[in-house]
Amino acid sequence: MVCSVLEEMRIRSLGVIDDAVVELSPGFTAVTGETGAGKTMVVTSLGLLLGGRADPALVRIGADKAVVEGRIAVPADATAVVRAEEAGAELDDGALLITRTVSAEGRSRAHLGGRSVPVGLLAELADDLVAVHGQTDQQGLLKSSRQRQALDRYAGDAVAVPLAAYSEAYRRLRAVSAELEEITTRARERAQEADLLRYGLDEIAAVEPRPGEDAELAEEAERLGHAEALASAATAAHAALAGIPEDPEGIDASTLVAGAHRALEAVRSHDPALGALADRAGEIGILLGDVAGELAGYADDLDADPLRLAAVEERRAALTALTRKYGEDVDAVLAWAEQSAARLTELDGDDERTGELTAERDALRAELGGLAQALTDARAEAAERFAAAVTAELASLAMPHARVSFDIRQTEDPEGVEVGGRTVAYGPSGVDEVELLLAPHPGAPPRPIAKGASGGELSRVMLAVEVVFAGTDPVPTYLFDEVDAGVGGKAAVEIGRRLAKLARTAQVVVVTHLPQVAAFADRQLLVEKTDDGSVTRSGVKVLEGEDRIRELSRMLAGQEDSETARAHAEELLATARADL
Repeated sequence: MVCSVLEEMRIRSLGVIDDAVVELSPGFTAVTGETGAGKTMVVTSLGLLLGGRADPALVRIGADKAVVEGRIAVPADATAVVRAEEAGAELDDGALLITRTVSAEGRSRAHLGGRSVPVGLLAELADDLVAVHGQTDQQGLLKSSRQRQALDRYAGDAVAVPLAAYSEAYRRLRAVSAELEEITTRARERAQEADLLRYGLDEIAAVEPRPGEDAELAEEAERLGHAEALASAATAAHAALAGIPEDPEGIDASTLVAGAHRALEAVRSHDPALGALADRAGEIGILLGDVAGELAGYADDLDADPLRLAAVEERRAALTALTRKYGEDVDAVLAWAEQSAARLTELDGDDERTGELTAERDALRAELGGLAQALTDARAEAAERFAAAVTAELASLAMPHARVSFDIRQTEDPEGVEVGGRTVAYGPSGVDEVELLLAPHPGAPPRPIAKGASGGELSRVMLAVEVVFAGTDPVPTYLFDEVDAGVGGKAAVEIGRRLAKLARTAQVVVVTHLPQVAAFADRQLLVEKTDDGSVTRSGVKVLEGEDRIRELSRMLAGQEDSETARAHAEELLATARADL
């Protein structure tokens, strides 16, 4: 059962295509047409929808931009839907609408479900929706890293679980090694830093500043420096408020207010308003008495000792020497001392920390070696099953004597980890170098597929791999371009048969020039140019009945009306239908 289906693509001003709609369906769809008619633009268009590189050279000459629109039906709980909705996209009757625009100047825009999104988001969705295979993808299969990824994908949790544990240990080892290297390589710098911190802390400790002490001393210095003026002002104010005992005739504020209070008290019973004023006058008298008493005490306590002033200024100079180096005030100096003491403790503990890190690094290396061995064992077991399954598929693709195997090896490295009694290089994905080998016929030694497979054989190996994947890790839609390159005859028939098998559980779209492949399709689309060399809306059509026989005849013999070709085409269709 196909979970997601690419239903339709509209292509405008892309390559030779002026404006065309490609209507697709579940099952196996074959796209055919004359060489240069624009078949490959179907693959290119889908690549753009899935976040592929935008090449301004693809824009049709005379147009300012190329536009590709796609409609993909997806179940509501699909991962792609969840990710799309997180980006603000909305479904259109259960389908994701994707639009990609490429300007002639090279600018690229992407829209998903009516919302503008980064092109990278389309690439993320592609992993869950469509597997695209073309000549460049075949070249990718030649890379050892891609072959390892393919093996890991096939193995599923058998590799994914130990790989997750290995990756976590690898991450911790990298972090510990980096810290150890930093401590070791910067030992001299850290020792110099410790000496400077220690000197500063000793200097501050010698002075022993108190929080806020600089502000307190500044106030005291100001008072001591103006002691005579302050004493004179306090004495004069006291005399004005309370008078001078030696001068009984003197008039002062307290005497005058007391007289006013007595006068009002004498008549307060005759008018409540004067009674209230008498109370306020009494309060003023009490307040004047309090202020006069405090002024007298201030004058008596004021210290005009020049020795104390000198001591205060000397202390302020010592604090200023600290604030010039370590902070804008004493509180900042104390904060610097607290931070520096913590940093000095850290630096003084380098030797101890180095020992701890070294021990942790060695333990992690040992742990990583054990996890790497488990990962290697899991890959080796999966490789046997994967190779046997792909070999069986190749037998159905007219390569009955071909044998596929995996070479899983490690590289000696004295700086690596110990695995199976050997010290080998390691990386984020383990210690294994994985290479897919092919022996195309009996007696031939297994060789890397990059060297041992022809173009046609490589196409069949890739198809066999996808058929095997379909049973363990299916992708909703597969699109193949030139998967039948370099093959013909019986091999082409078998490729068509295997693609039809793959289409039982997924949507398969194939751009092909082989009638043996097209005959197995549930639906055949013809791409054809108009007289002016462009492909228009009417240039992509579904072939049925007589039209399909004519196209298969053209593909067989280059002659649509050849009776021999027609007979062969009808035979191909009958054979394909019987096989299905």
